[in-house]
Amino acid sequence: MNIRDPFDLHRSPAFNILRGTARQAAANVKQRVVEAGAQAYESSKQAVEEMSTFSIPKNVPSFTNPQRELENKAWGSSGVTTRSTNAFSGMQDRMGGFFEKNNDLPMYKDKPYSYASSRRQRPAWKRKRVMGVVISCVMIVSYLLGLFGGDTTTTKKAKDSWTWLQRPESSSKVDWLDRREHVKEAFILSWDAYDRYAWGYDEFHPISKHGKQMTPHGMGWIIVDALDTLMLMNLTTRLTHARQWMSESLNYDQDQEVNTFETTIRMLGGLLSAHYLSTTFPELAPLAEDDEGAPGEDLYLEKAKDLADRLMGAFESPSGVPFASVNLKTSAGVPSHDDGGASSTAEAATLQLELKYLSKLTGETYYWEKAEKVIKVIDDNGMDDGLLPIYIYASTGNFRGSNIRLGSRGDSYYEYLIKQYLQTSKEEPIYRELWDEALQGVRKHLITYSKPSEFTVLAERPDGLNNAISPKMDHLVCFMPGTIALGVTEGLTEAEARKLSTWNSKKDEEMKLAGELMQTCWGMYKVMATGLAPEIAHFNIHGPPMTESAPHQAPKSLEDNDEWKGDFNVKSNDVHNLQRPETVESLFYMWRITGDVMYREWGWEMFKSFMNYTAVAEGGGFTSLQNANVIPPQTKDNMESFWLAETLKYFYLLFSPNDLLPLTDIVINTEAHAFPRFTLGPLFKTGWERKPRGSDGKILPDPPTEEAKLATRTVVEKLKTTEEVSK
Repeated sequence: MNIRDPFDLHRSPAFNILRGTARQAAANVKQRVVEAGAQAYESSKQAVEEMSTFSIPKNVPSFTNPQRELENKAWGSSGVTTRSTNAFSGMQDRMGGFFEKNNDLPMYKDKPYSYASSRRQRPAWKRKRVMGVVISCVMIVSYLLGLFGGDTTTTKKAKDSWTWLQRPESSSKVDWLDRREHVKEAFILSWDAYDRYAWGYDEFHPISKHGKQMTPHGMGWIIVDALDTLMLMNLTTRLTHARQWMSESLNYDQDQEVNTFETTIRMLGGLLSAHYLSTTFPELAPLAEDDEGAPGEDLYLEKAKDLADRLMGAFESPSGVPFASVNLKTSAGVPSHDDGGASSTAEAATLQLELKYLSKLTGETYYWEKAEKVIKVIDDNGMDDGLLPIYIYASTGNFRGSNIRLGSRGDSYYEYLIKQYLQTSKEEPIYRELWDEALQGVRKHLITYSKPSEFTVLAERPDGLNNAISPKMDHLVCFMPGTIALGVTEGLTEAEARKLSTWNSKKDEEMKLAGELMQTCWGMYKVMATGLAPEIAHFNIHGPPMTESAPHQAPKSLEDNDEWKGDFNVKSNDVHNLQRPETVESLFYMWRITGDVMYREWGWEMFKSFMNYTAVAEGGGFTSLQNANVIPPQTKDNMESFWLAETLKYFYLLFSPNDLLPLTDIVINTEAHAFPRFTLGPLFKTGWERKPRGSDGKILPDPPTEEAKLATRTVVEKLKTTEEVSK
């Protein structure tokens, strides 16, 4: 199958600057290098470095903090080391896998944020294959002469090699690109640990250093989820390895039930995002296999369509609401084994961005229609102030229970309302309307304030809106500050949006709410001993709870004292940290939209806490924590796929220039996979309308049909006849 792009979604190729790279290799050069080899090396180094404005870090990172006595006791002198490596392997990474079989040398780029719109033909010496051949020849000569020889068995201990983690920093001299490089280093350490100990497996346990499969032959759970991160970070060799594995080993024809939602957002989303980046920005980790006309150029899209066709069986329910699971081989939907067979409302309503984009790419409206029908069924239930229960039956399309929250099983329904509106270039105002109603409902029913410090809390209503509030916030809720800000400006900066005639006091209030919730989420990190948030935080609140309109003022700084920590109540069952991305996700949006560097600084502190407390010895990468509120923390021995796909990606974007994936051009799904905004075009439309509502927001009764009118007249006539007879 050769799937093309019938809607011309591909943009002009991004022009980028070749990254300079021989520095790390040069650090290990031996004295035995002959004059010819040295001259060849210096020539290639100069040619490459002339096209780069900054150099890569000199040390491959390992993680620890010798200034912290407690942590030193935990790690001792065993040495938390990075993966063993040598100069040649590092150079190989930078040269795009030239020494791998059947792999043309691509250019290794380092500045994906520097795009040019020109389509002009490049001079021959600048074309990637010409430059690749030149540099490759120099590389081969240098290798044969022993230039890249070195000790492959040891690396420096962390306290010697990662000095940036210990040294004091001056806020007036922050190099955000340098900080971004440290994020990239962390990703490399994680990826290489997975590659070394669990390649091809769906789960990675970095402490015990082994992997497990979720299906008989694997789903590519970690590999596919991280494809677009590899591209954004220009990790060409690693992307080559991942693509080769996908081409040779990834097969969805397996007799296995999988979660409809997770498979869609991670696997389908990952494939579609990889297709988008590789075709729209071909200078990001370019591979010859992805070039137009190359065999297998549509690999990502072909895999995506195959997977989507299997997932579509989940939608074959009586109501059109997808079943919680689906069998990949038979495409048969499977009701949830828990929750009375009900599907999660969030999961059923967080499939739309992926399926709509796939429809746009393929021209097949089937995916679009199935996805949007879910929102119609949900909305036809009617809901109070835009808020809905967290379970829905696929069999009937009716809600189950009355638990309302924006944490687990509720969260991304709301996220995808505003993002669907933006995805189709604001041509579907029905989703804007739903988002506005929901946000107003959140402000009316779910916002309260903690005591005594008055943090803004986005609470829950476990027994419905007319019953008691529960002052509980999942870490998952921390997607909301960034999503609110995105909804206010629609991707513009706040400064740009304020100049528009549409700016009003409501938008002011919503931006204020976004900032306050962002600080609460930041407090969830600061309150913990490791600086890493718990899975869930409870709050002490006033009785009766304060309403959103009540005067309140949270601390302006969380550094001055610890009194504010009394507002937080972290229970013993909730102290684990799963490497979740939601807070750094919102920091990314808040930084891009407000331009307040405070959000970047908060992100940097979070990143350092991850480095300090989740690193695994012996090059194992990073792990989740069982208890993040003790030092040393108790580890969990699991690396979540979203650590690579989301958390580190959002850190990387937070520290990148703002024109890397501009918010005005893209939407990002709930697994941090980027898709383009597009217009509806001739084939697509919003295929449903909302039922009429009264002034109270309730659905109005349907007008009687002609059959109903006739039946009513018949009953009335019979009653009259009966009355006359009785008289």
